[in-house]
Amino acid sequence: MRVLGALWRSSHPGPSVVVTLVAVTLGIAIGLEPWRLAVLGLAILLGQLSVGISNDAIDAARDTATGRTDKPIARGDVSLRVAWVAASLALALALVLSAALGWRMALAHLVALGSALSYNAGLKSTPVSVLPFMVSFGLLPSLVTLSAEPPSVAAGWAWVAGAALGVAIHLTNVLPDLEDDAQTGVRGLPHRLGRRVSAVLAAAALVVGAIAVLIGPDAGISVGAGVAFAGVVLIAIAGLVLALVRPPGRWVFRLVMLAALLLCVQLAATGQALAA
Repeated sequence: MRVLGALWRSSHPGPSVVVTLVAVTLGIAIGLEPWRLAVLGLAILLGQLSVGISNDAIDAARDTATGRTDKPIARGDVSLRVAWVAASLALALALVLSAALGWRMALAHLVALGSALSYNAGLKSTPVSVLPFMVSFGLLPSLVTLSAEPPSVAAGWAWVAGAALGVAIHLTNVLPDLEDDAQTGVRGLPHRLGRRVSAVLAAAALVVGAIAVLIGPDAGISVGAGVAFAGVVLIAIAGLVLALVRPPGRWVFRLVMLAALLLCVQLAATGQALAA
């Protein structure tokens, strides 16, 4: 149990659960059959766990060098070998479950996970560190619509919303670790932009995503979608104001995750329009 607990903490459980909830909520919105919904949720969760654990496994040496006592692998609560076995097993199971939903879903999920793993493997230290987030989150709505029968890719505006959310998450997720990253040579896009510019761009990305969902579908704007849109915009404004008066940190990322859930509600309110 101790090892399982350490692996869970290494998996970045908060974002993993949020992404899974987003996928399941969208699946409910488009009317997925119960068994497809369950398989989708488990596949997404396992994929996210694999990405999170592999990220901490790759960063273990850097985390040890910077004294990250909050990282189970760097602290020695679980061995590097066990972490890699767990990440590999979770990845394999995620793809097997995806294949049960159709080869198109499996292929799309493979691309999304491959994009996320490319970030872990090195793109995080480059000026294009945001690209894997744009690709993986841009594909998220399609992972849901491709799980349906018949399968279809998500509408273009849903791709825009997902990619915009990915930008906001990336630009804010690394803010608490900028100094530690600098010590170990990690210089992605947020490191080059700085705290405040990253926070401002994250707020702008959230608004872009919300607008895309608001005006994209052909159907009229529902009350739920309108309320969710207002919530996303208000959170973006709050984050922007706070970022201008105090150094952005972990609280900015928490605001983004809250906005992610509201954007999910906004997407869900579009129902069947989510599919192209």
